[in-house]
Amino acid sequence: MTADEPEPISSDKGPTPGELLLAALGSCTSMAVRASADHRGWQLHQVEVDVHFDPQGRIVKSVRLSGDLEAAQVEKLPAVAGRCPVHRLLTGDVSVVTVPTFLPAAGRPPARTPG
Repeated sequence: MTADEPEPISSDKGPTPGELLLAALGSCTSMAVRASADHRGWQLHQVEVDVHFDPQGRIVKSVRLSGDLEAAQVEKLPAVAGRCPVHRLLTGDVSVVTVPTFLPAAGRPPARTPG
């Protein structure tokens, strides 16, 4: 898979990193809702998830459900949408640790550090 940025920054040959993040959230949400409905034997025919950044930089997730569902079932499924693993990761207390690694160019000895 290729990730890229739009022109003029790059050649726009793939989704941006932000778009990939939104795709991960949308697909995870859809799968969680589908799995929950299937597990309960509910007649969920279709789940569609649209995810975008709003002008304030917040993530907006719209979940559309269709099927032969009772009102109580329709109420419970959006709660499941908020418990998918990617949603929990994004809204939890997440730390990111960067571990740098340097690989010298092929055929070149590693640089020596003074001392």
